[in-house]
Amino acid sequence: MKRRTLWAGLAATVAVAGGIAAWAVQSHPAPPAGSKAAPTTQKSQEAGALLAAALLQEQYHDSAGAARTYRRLLDLDPHNKTAWYNLGVLAQREGRTADARAAYDKALKVDPAYASALYNEAVLLKSSEPDRAVTLLKRAIAATPRASTAHLQLGQILAKKDRDHEAAAEFRRAVAADPSLYSAVPEPFRDDVSPPPTSSQAGDSR
Repeated sequence: MKRRTLWAGLAATVAVAGGIAAWAVQSHPAPPAGSKAAPTTQKSQEAGALLAAALLQEQYHDSAGAARTYRRLLDLDPHNKTAWYNLGVLAQREGRTADARAAYDKALKVDPAYASALYNEAVLLKSSEPDRAVTLLKRAIAATPRASTAHLQLGQILAKKDRDHEAAAEFRRAVAADPSLYSAVPEPFRDDVSPPPTSSQAGDSR
């Protein structure tokens, strides 16, 4: 029996809060860790102020105002990948798939290894363009190998394509990076994945 038929009802998106190994659709306050800091100039100070203002508008649920502020930032700095990415997040939250994808593509033109943009665009395309989503997720994993939710999403797509051996390998990698994802692994694949240790087995890790 094809495993695909046993887990078709699994939710398409798994969002895990916090941590470098997991992503959700959320705005970035600054370039991701590891990027080189630009020299402080008046232009960079203005860009930082606009970014802070846009994030504050998001905090107060003023998405339209935040989008306008990100656009002002991009008028000042057209290659600001964080602004493009955050515009994509706003559009994705509102269900404007085409606008979100266009914004993520702009961010990826600036930084082709921008893992969060790769991941979010893959989630957008998971149902409509699964082969493209697989490519994007593999690029995200190459940039951040322990990206647990990327491995999980990739496993889900591969399982739907009946590539069970590859899917099982991705589920194992997801759980190895984040044991809390074990419950999100489709049941037919759980025998292929080592469950996380119980608290008594793991001991006190502090």
